Amino acid sequence: MIDRWFIRFYEELAGSLIQPGKVLVLYGPRRVGKTELVRAMISNFKGKVYCGTGDNQELRALLESQQLHRISALLGGYDLIFIDEAQRIPQIGYGLKLIVDFHPDISIIVTGSSSLDLSNKIGEPLTGRNKIRALYPISVLELYHQFGGMEVTNMLEQLILFGSYPDVLNAKIKEDKVEYLLTIRDSYMLKDILEMENIRNPSKLSELLKLLAFQIGHEVSLNELSNSLGIARQSVERYLDMLEKTFIIKRVGGFSRNLRSEITKTARFYFYDNGIRNAIINNFNLIDQRNDIGMLWENFLFMERIKKQEYKRLFSNNYFWRTYNRQEIDLVEERDGRLFGYEFKWKKHKVSAPKIWKETYVNSEFNVISKDNFLEFLI
Repeated sequence: MIDRWFIRFYEELAGSLIQPGKVLVLYGPRRVGKTELVRAMISNFKGKVYCGTGDNQELRALLESQQLHRISALLGGYDLIFIDEAQRIPQIGYGLKLIVDFHPDISIIVTGSSSLDLSNKIGEPLTGRNKIRALYPISVLELYHQFGGMEVTNMLEQLILFGSYPDVLNAKIKEDKVEYLLTIRDSYMLKDILEMENIRNPSKLSELLKLLAFQIGHEVSLNELSNSLGIARQSVERYLDMLEKTFIIKRVGGFSRNLRSEITKTARFYFYDNGIRNAIINNFNLIDQRNDIGMLWENFLFMERIKKQEYKRLFSNNYFWRTYNRQEIDLVEERDGRLFGYEFKWKKHKVSAPKIWKETYVNSEFNVISKDNFLEFLI
């Protein structure tokens, strides 16, 4: 059985992040275990706990009302308040602000599967009084601590093909993994966006995802997407923004500091989970039967690195780097005043840093990440 409650992130949640007078916001995709994580964390909490959800009409009406006397009467007696799927409560930030202002001894935790709504509703009212953390599908870092390096290496092809949602990892056979991923694709992922945003052409959203799935590791032209889909560029930008804020795709910009030849006006998009990407194109063929292993490997490594940055609190600006004469680096991390370049290769290759990169960024580092050394990169 795959667990995720042992990681240091959990210990931090249970300790320094839960503070009286503060709101802890836990973001992440649906079905990755946010609710279970918080419930496990607060199971030993010393004090009176209220657990609610954004689907509860009475709770929604209470916090929407922004009436201090009502909120104090119903929630003021708790030591900790936990609200799941909080993005479904309009103006929740102002309701929580009243609690924080007038009941500073109460700790608050809210979770959400959409930063699209929740960040807007909480951000301004609670500036300086909220802490934000993200929870993703299970990371290689977690698997390593639970099972060790040899087992993670044995799991590698399964992770690349089916991703790392908890229920997928716990499924025993391929058919169950695929069925679960298709359910996520059809019943949770797109449905949430369609409900929230009242999109007129849902088929265009699915088509957009398929186009992105075949362009991992390549710069994406919004004009080309617009032409392919037959919709306005502004609509493409809006759809991409929604997909990113609901934790389906992640946008990465180009790095540039010194050269006119560096590409900065386009972006690359990665999927938060390889299994979801493969569900979108409905392809779960084995690795030796695929022609997209390079894309899958790059997507896997990029997102696992993002998870590591989040859980180990490695503060980094992330980019790709490419010039107009096609010299490129898959991932550039800018942290601690230095540049770290990484090139992702499924099979080990003797690849050196692009000449112009070495000449321009003299003190930067460059490494090739393959099957032989991926574990050191991700733990």
